[in-house]
Amino acid sequence: MDPDHERFRALYDECFGAIAAYARRRCDAEDAADAIAETFAIVWRRLGDVPRGRELPWCYGVARRVIANQRRARGRRERLGARLGAEWRSGSFVETMSDWDVRGALARLRESDREILRLAAWECLGASDIAVVLGCSPNAASIRLHKARRRLRAALTTSERPAPYRTPTSTEEPT
Repeated sequence: MDPDHERFRALYDECFGAIAAYARRRCDAEDAADAIAETFAIVWRRLGDVPRGRELPWCYGVARRVIANQRRARGRRERLGARLGAEWRSGSFVETMSDWDVRGALARLRESDREILRLAAWECLGASDIAVVLGCSPNAASIRLHKARRRLRAALTTSERPAPYRTPTSTEEPT
């Protein structure tokens, strides 16, 4: 085994329990599991930057930033929902929009429309940054975003409501 693998294995064995406990004290179980995995992925990628003799504090710092990023992303999602609801309530859209309405409208869109809307709203990217992510020109990204917003607006104003999701039983096929 090469020295990097050996060092990472030793660091993982030494720090995993402490980092897992740190994340579990600050997050729900699912977010903690994601934070732990992301922390050690970063540790592996930046193994050369990990100071010898100070591995655990360095890993705590990584975990702290990973959890902060998770919280910021959750906040962006919540603000997006509130902003969409406020926009529609203040405009010609009379009904009160719920989270389910927005989720249902998004679910009726193509994946490419959902992704560009998420990049703009959740990641707070402008057209030029979206263009880099999608590998197109800023003008094309701006046009795609405009069209996706128009399709979302149309999906939000339709009276069609998606059926509530239910978990299939073991004898049923998923729908």
